[in-house]
Amino acid sequence: MKRQLASCLLLLVALLAPWATSAAETRHITIAAAADLHDAMGKLVEAYRHDHPDAVLDVVFGASGTLLTQIEQGAPFELFFSADSQYPQRLVDHGKAGGTPVPYALGHLVMWSASIDMRGVQVADLAQPRFGRIAIANPQHAPYGKRAEQALRAAGIWDQVQPRLVFGENIAQTVQFAQSGNAQVGLVAESLVLASPGKGSYAAVPSSLHEPLRQSFVLTKRGAGNALAEDFARYVQQPPARAILARYGFSLPDGAGTGPQP
Repeated sequence: MKRQLASCLLLLVALLAPWATSAAETRHITIAAAADLHDAMGKLVEAYRHDHPDAVLDVVFGASGTLLTQIEQGAPFELFFSADSQYPQRLVDHGKAGGTPVPYALGHLVMWSASIDMRGVQVADLAQPRFGRIAIANPQHAPYGKRAEQALRAAGIWDQVQPRLVFGENIAQTVQFAQSGNAQVGLVAESLVLASPGKGSYAAVPSSLHEPLRQSFVLTKRGAGNALAEDFARYVQQPPARAILARYGFSLPDGAGTGPQP
């Protein structure tokens, strides 16, 4: 009888183990997020977990193009928040997405300095030697870097400032260059500047000088059917989440919050 009971218990454990593993996985996700979201995403996750204390959401930040490559190579991310809507769409085109891209924000590029009063400065002024080294994110894989290059070219000073450029791997590292003095000015995300109020000064880069920073997110193929990933995707489209994004300088783009549900 004891042997039969033990066998039944072992069978029950074997039957329940896959379910328990699956349930645990649905309460844990890893999010790939553009570096301009560093502080805003932290607040979004914090607010979400206030109502879902059992949820575990890890976030990996980086340049959107770098994160895209990692996902295409099999990185275990359930959601991808990009600073450029073209990258989530590329996941769809390559069969690596588990849903359709949803616009969530419109980013803004600014000129920031820890040591120079940037109030009233125009982009064309950066050609002056007094602005020293200028940090931008790598245009090859960072959307803010690409827009910075576009703005400098549109202002007609790209060739003049190119020898003074310092390239960050992503927009967060670009901010660090400007903060540390490795560069005197950084063309960076307004969201990261607003995360540290009172530090340095900045001036807006006119949006007419570059393509819009339309930002979208998408469920990855791995995230499709994951209850937590899908619920967080719905949450970031709701008014409380939009209010957090607005606090960090993001605008609400056309179609945000009204796009297809993942």
